[in-house]
Amino acid sequence: MVTVPHTTSLRRLKEAARDCQRCDLFRHATQTVFGKGPNHALVVAVGEQPGDYEDQQGQPFVGPAGRILTRALEEAGIDATEVYITNAVKHFKFEPRGKRRIHKKPDTGEIPACRPWLEAEVSLIKPRLILALGATAAQTLFEKKVGINENRGKVLDHGWAKILITIHPSAVWRVPEPDRDREYRGFVNDLKVAADWLRRPS
Repeated sequence: MVTVPHTTSLRRLKEAARDCQRCDLFRHATQTVFGKGPNHALVVAVGEQPGDYEDQQGQPFVGPAGRILTRALEEAGIDATEVYITNAVKHFKFEPRGKRRIHKKPDTGEIPACRPWLEAEVSLIKPRLILALGATAAQTLFEKKVGINENRGKVLDHGWAKILITIHPSAVWRVPEPDRDREYRGFVNDLKVAADWLRRPS
């Protein structure tokens, strides 16, 4: 098993993660998809896992969910280029359906196996705020299942940094078209809470 190294470099951490075999997801994924963004970002956004686009390109949030996240951050008043973006799980979990690879949620063995990588990322970046995008991200951070609806839009205490829980941006484009704008607006409103909190003196 690859151990998470003690290092002061995100680049070295990323290099070590390339060979990660802490769970079986590496067997079918194309590659490890590590985080990207400023080394000392004020905000770390944590999603669930890479999707098909991300698995192929080796970058987090480069598909439709990434475009929604970038747009929502900017509308909320947060510079997306200043946010470090990563995932709770670094390999794409999927089930094949014909030529397509359909996202499959990580399980309770894979989530804790990958948590040390996220902890190492956060400890090096030292953000003021972590955005937990969806249930898997929240579960990873708090090491238990966390209700999204009752906790979203709140800045919560955590040993790593303050955490704001919201939906995953993929939830926006998965809802039917008549409800999509409402879902997007709710997402932006959550991020505005984060933006307002970040404006407070540290």
